[in-house]
Amino acid sequence: MWCKACKIETLEDKCPVCGQPTDVDIPVEVYWCGHCKTPILYRVNEAEKESCPLCHSSVHYLCADLRPVFPQERLLLELIWKLEPNSLVNKSVWASNSRFYIDGQAKTVSMALYKKQNVDELRQDLEKYQQENDNRPFNRFITSFVEANKQHLAEIIEEAHTFICTEADKYPQENIVLSFSGGKDSTVTADIVTKALSNPSLVHIFGNTTLEFPMTVEYARRFRENHPQAIFQIAENKEQSFMDMCAEIGPPARLMRWCCSMFKTGPITRVINNLFRNQQILTFYGIRRYESVSRSKYNRVEKNTESVKIQQQTVAAPIFNWKDLDVWLYIFSEAVDFNDAYRLGYDRVGCWCCPNNNNRAQFLSSIYMPEKTAAWKNFLIDFAKKIGKPDPEVYVESGKWKARQGGNGLSAAKSVKLQFTNCTAEDNSKIYKLFRPYSDELINMFVPFGRIAPELGQKLLQETIVLDSATNVPILSIQPFVQEGYEHAVKVKTMNVKDYEAIQRMVGYQIRKYNACRRCLKCESLCRTGAISIVGDSYYIDGRKCVHCKKCMNAKFLAGGCTMDKYLRTK
Repeated sequence: MWCKACKIETLEDKCPVCGQPTDVDIPVEVYWCGHCKTPILYRVNEAEKESCPLCHSSVHYLCADLRPVFPQERLLLELIWKLEPNSLVNKSVWASNSRFYIDGQAKTVSMALYKKQNVDELRQDLEKYQQENDNRPFNRFITSFVEANKQHLAEIIEEAHTFICTEADKYPQENIVLSFSGGKDSTVTADIVTKALSNPSLVHIFGNTTLEFPMTVEYARRFRENHPQAIFQIAENKEQSFMDMCAEIGPPARLMRWCCSMFKTGPITRVINNLFRNQQILTFYGIRRYESVSRSKYNRVEKNTESVKIQQQTVAAPIFNWKDLDVWLYIFSEAVDFNDAYRLGYDRVGCWCCPNNNNRAQFLSSIYMPEKTAAWKNFLIDFAKKIGKPDPEVYVESGKWKARQGGNGLSAAKSVKLQFTNCTAEDNSKIYKLFRPYSDELINMFVPFGRIAPELGQKLLQETIVLDSATNVPILSIQPFVQEGYEHAVKVKTMNVKDYEAIQRMVGYQIRKYNACRRCLKCESLCRTGAISIVGDSYYIDGRKCVHCKKCMNAKFLAGGCTMDKYLRTK
């Protein structure tokens, strides 16, 4: 166990010095051997870190983490630094964020330097000098890196195998899934789980968001060919257009990434439902705690219903405590094929236009995906004009669009505003404004409350009664209504309930869904029994599958009752 505050190792769950909870993971640091020109991974409590395991020369601390700089990216750096092309070919080059280490000596690339570049000229020069780019020196450095860190690799593989087998023993192997994104972390997770369980026939689910790097799509195809025994499923939303949704509700922002539910989590949920129905599954995925502050708060095994995006699965992260350099050590040592985007300098390969992408990734995309980048920039500028920004070009260039919140300036924003009046003729009744006609689809939204019983309502009023699922006692009355100022309206009355306001709050959530649903598929992911589905343009709840858990109407799981409330709410 390790105390982060005191930086000491202990056998106790609490630090004997400061009393704070300890962590199972002992931090790893990167040291540098100037003789072998290679990084070496040492745990902070290892005495051997004073010398290189290959040549026994003295080593020195370099940084917290590293990634390799492949020959393609090294050539780009040479061009940016105005060096002779391929002049660093015999240097050992590594990177940590914006800092590059050349034979252990740090050199930074500022964002200002990226902005000065003529990307058209860079693209031409890269094509011109790439043929002369020699991979052999790079391969020699990688060989030394692997050899110097083989003991460390053996230890982390052994720990990961133990973790995988322990968690997998709790499930039938046919209920084990590998989440495959095409990135290096999910690639390593797939490889290490397959080897730990000695099962090449595990289910792999690739969530193709339709916004993947071209290299990611190519790598997924290659992976499938190289693993013919694997059950490889592609989850893709073919019913929605990302650009159409951007035009309607605005582009995703850092805190408003509606695209994740609509183009990733939702489609994956559908594949899981088709394969496993309502069975609980174990999904191994490539989350690492060092990727971001938010991911550092995750648990290595997550089954908490408030934390898991797809309720039908428990998720486990075999490489949760690995550094970037650990992942690359595994890839090189095990000769694992990987996404070619990393060779170009990308350190993450999610959606190419994600608002979480850093400025360097955007710069690389302007070189390697010029048409897509230009089209996206033009869309963002047009969107900025549409919502009334006085300086649309600056708004886009400065990245302020990534911090956008709410639906200000969008006509779609009106659909999430819940408008109602209290009925003066009946107690415990509210009249809600509808943005489309009253229909059977609206009635179906009330299935989570209990059994729908239209036969018990007054036919002349087109009234529908909802019975409590446990007691069979009427709790809701629903009927179309004519209300001044509302083109369409519904009156909902509560009966035989103690907490009238709590029931009406959940009613409001369902009315908002009816008004604002953009088929984001979030509700499908929330439903453990697969009762909720989006059929065409309609939201449907299967009364035979619904267990009335009310998670789809619980603010803990769905703030505001509908995901669109977060993305379209205005001040």
